Amino acid sequence: MAGTNTEHFSQEILDLFDRYVHGLIDRRGFLEQAATLSVGTSPEAILDALNPRFAEARKVAPDDVRLRAEFVTYESPEGTGRVRAYLVRPAALKGRLPAVLVVHENRGLNPHIEDVARRLALDGFLTLAPDALTPVGGYPGDEDKARAAFARLDQARALEDFVAAVGFLRDHAEASGQVGVVGFCYGGRIANVLATRIAYLGAAAPFYGTQAQADQVARIHAPLLIHYAEHDERVNAGIAAFEQALKASKVDYLLHIYPGTQHGFHNDTTPRYEAAAASLAWGRTVAFLRSHLGA
Repeated sequence: MAGTNTEHFSQEILDLFDRYVHGLIDRRGFLEQAATLSVGTSPEAILDALNPRFAEARKVAPDDVRLRAEFVTYESPEGTGRVRAYLVRPAALKGRLPAVLVVHENRGLNPHIEDVARRLALDGFLTLAPDALTPVGGYPGDEDKARAAFARLDQARALEDFVAAVGFLRDHAEASGQVGVVGFCYGGRIANVLATRIAYLGAAAPFYGTQAQADQVARIHAPLLIHYAEHDERVNAGIAAFEQALKASKVDYLLHIYPGTQHGFHNDTTPRYEAAAASLAWGRTVAFLRSHLGA
C-alpha cells in the first residue's frame, strides 16, 4: 500500500505539492521550487514519492465476484454527447437500492475513484462515478496528462453533467429514488454545489472541498457531512463563512476537522493518506448515507 503518513516531507513540500496538484504551478515550477526546499533528495524523487500508487492501494478488485460493475454512458444536458461513467452494484442484493454519486478529484475517473465506487457498492449502494474529462478524451491513464486535460475542461458543462448524473441515478431501474453524493477535493466542491442545485438530493458528504457560495446555501435541503483536513489552508479559509451561512439557513450539517491531516488524507494511493482519519471519516460517511438514504 502507499505510504500512510507524511513524516518524510516538510509542510512546505506538501503545500507546494498541493499547489501543483491544483494547477497553480506546473511540473517545472514544482521541481524548481522543491529543489530549494529539499536536502539530500532530488525533486524528481520527491514528486515520484508523492504521486499515487493505484495498484498498491486498491482495496476491491475490479472483478470482485461480490459486485456487478460496468461502464455506462448517460446524456449530457448540454446536448453535446454522452458522459462515460462507472456503475457498480452489489451482486447479491435484489430490489431497488439507495444510490450514491461519487465525484472524483481533479484528475478524472482514475483507478482510485473506481475503487472507492466499488467500496460503496459493497456497503449496499448503487454507485455511479462519472468521468468529467469525457468531453476532452476521458481520463488518460496518466496523472500529469489528466491534470493538463482538466485545465481544458469546461467547468460549467462539467457541473451540468454531474447534475444529470444525479438524475440518471434517481431514475435508474435498480435505484430506490434516494440519491446521495460523496466527493473528494474538486469532487467535494461539486458535492457542496449539487446540494444547492438539487432539492431532492438525500445527502451530501464532501471531503476537503471548497465551499458553496454563501448566497446559495439557503437552497440546501440535503443534510451535509463535511470533512476537512487540519493542514489545508487553501480550502479551510472558507470554513468560517460557510458555517455561518449554514447556521443562518438552519441547514442540517455535521463538520469534522481531522487533526494532523493533509488535504487528500482519504486518498490511500499517496503519502498524504492518514489511515486512522480516513477510516474514521469513511465509517462516518457510510453510516450517514445509510441513515439518510434508507439503506
